[in-house]
Amino acid sequence: MTKELRRLSIVMLVMFLALFGSTSWIQVVQAGNLADNSENRRSLYDSFEVQRGSIIAGDQVIATSVPSDDIYSWQRQYADAAMWAPVTGYLNPVLGSATGIERAMNSELSGTAGSQFFSRVDQIITGQPPRGSNVLLTLDPAVQKAAYDALGSYEGAVVAYEPKTGRVLAMATSPSFDTNTLATHSAKEVNATYDQLLADPNKPLWNRATGDSLNPPGSTFKLVVASAALASGNFTPESTFPNPATYVLPGTSTTIRNFDGGTCGPGDVVSIATALRLSCNIPMAQLAVALGDDAIRAEAEKYGFDHSFDIPLKTTASTYPAGPLEDSQTALTGFGQFNVKASPLQMAMVAGGIANGGVVMNPRMVDQVVAPDLTVQKTFENTEFGRALSAADASTMTTMMIANVSNGAASGARIDGVDVAGKTGTAEHDPGDPYTLWFTGFAPAEDPQVAVAVMIENGGGLGQSGTSNGIAAPIAKKVIEAVLGR
Repeated sequence: MTKELRRLSIVMLVMFLALFGSTSWIQVVQAGNLADNSENRRSLYDSFEVQRGSIIAGDQVIATSVPSDDIYSWQRQYADAAMWAPVTGYLNPVLGSATGIERAMNSELSGTAGSQFFSRVDQIITGQPPRGSNVLLTLDPAVQKAAYDALGSYEGAVVAYEPKTGRVLAMATSPSFDTNTLATHSAKEVNATYDQLLADPNKPLWNRATGDSLNPPGSTFKLVVASAALASGNFTPESTFPNPATYVLPGTSTTIRNFDGGTCGPGDVVSIATALRLSCNIPMAQLAVALGDDAIRAEAEKYGFDHSFDIPLKTTASTYPAGPLEDSQTALTGFGQFNVKASPLQMAMVAGGIANGGVVMNPRMVDQVVAPDLTVQKTFENTEFGRALSAADASTMTTMMIANVSNGAASGARIDGVDVAGKTGTAEHDPGDPYTLWFTGFAPAEDPQVAVAVMIENGGGLGQSGTSNGIAAPIAKKVIEAVLGR
């Protein structure tokens, strides 16, 4: 071989290796970043040429890919679609969008995640058709069904959460929609359906559980205020406040009342424990002023307020209003009003933190990512968000919450033979508007297996006549029973 041919061969070899290396780098190493880039339309289209992985809850496949006879090769298909809609979301090339787990775990489902590096290499070398991995969720189908069925025709949401691990067991919203109608590849059909859902005044596309619709938490927020009081070291459950039937907010002429319009039980003074058990506004407003907005805000943030979570769905941060606040405003936050806004997930975390000895766990919805050959590619661990209160104070809070259910304002959550710890809430909006009805709690109190939050909008269809104890608490009871009956 002449010197010139040898040089040309070396150049050609170097060029080939450079080309092979660059294409391999793009297809393997950078695949995850490219797939996650929202501007990469080609990635979305390519994902339909891959047999996308399934989404699995318990022993049920709730999202899978089926062959399609059009240019996209595969189409997503959802089981019990409306029940699982806030969890799975949908994936559609015509709309060019994805929601829910379909979006949050897109790289894993489409086979382009970093954890699937060696699988992609093997597929390239062997010429195997690319396949995505399966995503195994933390959600329990029986608990999810109990939550969805209990919601029925109400507008609202339910979240069930394991206090010790942070694993989400159920996430249901209502009204919901059939995700299969947004998975079709017919541009005419899917656009008509999407426009109809978008225009629906009941907002079925909202995930009310994670914060698409934040509401004032009402009296469920009294748990945070009471927690702040105990954590301060200046108050105990026996600490008392004046017990009038009306209370003028500091520095104003505005009068507030307890929900029933009377005093908080008999006597000239009332304890924090009694105020919590009977869900009275006036003593909690006085307590909030005594604590100050900084202390309440700090405690709320320890439970997760003002923080967004990736579970891996992106959640909307629940909020305590930025300070400094006037005393009149702080008083209103004492019972979950004046711009205090929360999601059901957040209020489940409040109950879960108390249930877990004061430690709040980060919520999560995914256990594992598993390859088509059943190789576990990724496992998600339990992680702590932080400590909200001491174990001793958490025990004290639990005792007060048990009284709230056994002999107080949350009696609708009672379960025979089980100590349920809970708190109801009735949140006001503009004058004359229907209330938002809440319940949050956990059970069994001595060894908590589940924390539940229920939020019902528009007064449960009863305007201002609907009650949290009559509507929200019984829904929570059914979800707790489903968990304990597993």
